[in-house]
Order: sequence, then structure tokens, then C-alpha cells
Amino acid sequence: MSDDVTVEEEQTAPAAPADTAAADEDDDLVEEGEVAADYLEQLLDILDFDGDIDLDVEGGRAIVAIDGGEDLTKLVGQRGEVLDALQELTRLAVQQATGDRSRLMLDVAGWRASRRTRLSGLGAEVAERVATSGEKESLKPMTPFERKIVHDAVAKVDGVRSESEGQEPNRRVVVLPSA
Repeated sequence: MSDDVTVEEEQTAPAAPADTAAADEDDDLVEEGEVAADYLEQLLDILDFDGDIDLDVEGGRAIVAIDGGEDLTKLVGQRGEVLDALQELTRLAVQQATGDRSRLMLDVAGWRASRRTRLSGLGAEVAERVATSGEKESLKPMTPFERKIVHDAVAKVDGVRSESEGQEPNRRVVVLPSA
């Protein structure tokens, strides 16, 4: 391990005995995160990139974030394509080590967190426009991750609903007035 890479784990309170199944699941997710962190730490060492790796468990999945290095944007790529590929490779490394399919989410240089904020704002803005105008609106094609964020934002606005239409890679969110 190089001196430039640090791994930080978020600590959680011990589970009560009634929460044994949930605690076991969290333990499995923490293990996923640790395997992913080891894999990513080796990658950063090979690339000679600086970065801090943070682990968390949220929404039934392991969340791994790499922050802090100047070169990290190279691991994001245009529109997150490199990040998506790196996430898949990391999931495969976790699956190889644990024998279980991983739903791990990877963020690099805060790109996914920033994208989530922008897409939530877009979804709310379009939903408000549709609620006011009564006219449906179609958005640009998005990845499943991006569509989920927009659907969640639209669901918070009364008088509208959303659905996805089209085929990958051109699948898009359509916001419609509730009938």
C-alpha cells in the first residue's frame, strides 16, 4: 500500500439481537466494500494516482468513494463512461472474491454525487413544468442510474408521474400529468 492512499470506513452502531438478519446483510455489504477498496487501492497504486477511499453502506448496497487526487477525473471520463466501466470491473472483482453478485456503487471525485444533485433538480423542474402546463415532456436518453434519480424526483411532485420508454441506449424518462 502506498503512503498516498488511505481507506476510511464509516462506523455503525452495533445491531440489536432482533436485527440479526439486517446486521448480517450489513456485514456482507461491509465485506463487499472492503474487497472493492482493496481492488481499487491496487489500481490507484498501479496508476500512481493519489486518493482516499471511503466505504459506506446505504440503501442495501455498499458505497465506495474515491476522492482527493488530482488525476481522479481521468477515472470518470466523459459523461461517466470510464467510471461506469470501473464500477463494473470492481463489481466483478467483488463477485470473484465473495461468490455473490455485487450491487456496489462507485463514485470517483464526487462525480456521481454531483450528477445525482443535478438530475434531481432537473426531474423536479420538469415535473413542476408538466404539472403547470399539463403537457408531457421527454428527457434525453439516460442510463438506468440516471433515470432512477429523475423518477424519484418526479415522484415527489403532485399531479405528475414518470415512466421510461425506448430501448437502451436510447431509453429516456417521460414526465406526464397524472390522469
